Amino acid sequence: MKVEMWSEVTCPWCGLGHHRLERAVERFEHAGEVEVVHHSFPLGGGLPEGSTFSVRETLRRQHGVSDSQAETLTRRIEALAASEGLRPYRVLDNQVGNTDLAHEFLAHASAQGRNNAAWAAIFSAYFGRAEPVFSRDDLLKLADELGLDRAQTRQALLARGYRRQVRDDAARARRLGATGAPFLVVDGRYHVAGAQDSDTLLDLLRTAWDDAHPMVAVPSGETPVCRPEGCVVPGHG
Repeated sequence: MKVEMWSEVTCPWCGLGHHRLERAVERFEHAGEVEVVHHSFPLGGGLPEGSTFSVRETLRRQHGVSDSQAETLTRRIEALAASEGLRPYRVLDNQVGNTDLAHEFLAHASAQGRNNAAWAAIFSAYFGRAEPVFSRDDLLKLADELGLDRAQTRQALLARGYRRQVRDDAARARRLGATGAPFLVVDGRYHVAGAQDSDTLLDLLRTAWDDAHPMVAVPSGETPVCRPEGCVVPGHG
């Protein structure tokens, strides 16, 4: 069963949603049969490259949110994260910037077989340690953490060869109905917007699994015979 999740690197609900999905998969009875794939949904492309801004300043200038409102909104997310085992989870006292290069780094890491690890690492660096993840040097530090070849990663970031892939990722999400992040698709059929709680996600995984593996009723008096290759009802196998 395939679970796809679209996120923005600096979106606090995406970092929390990533954590909640991990917890749901861990509790799922068929966790070993679940493939989780992360995709990019950039929302910070309008910010100038090479500059960073405080979360407070960005909320005030771009969204008209007062400092007191920002305090209330972001501290609520931090408290939710803490209650679910994410400590520390820094939202308000953080910086934001253009995330295009970060998404290209994630696409490169995914091409090296490090999709899940790279997304977990970037969320941990940004929200857990309040480290910047916007410049080439920031991302090369993460490459070292992930065991990626530094020279190869540097070349990929210089060439900007993953720019189209990142855009295509986001375009696909929009075709599926995404208007923001996080956005999940389970088994290509179930679309979920927002950072749903782990219980809701677990129920969704179970529903998708049951739909893909319908139970077959056995007529009364007929007992299935099980062999190494599977179980059959006598006279029907």
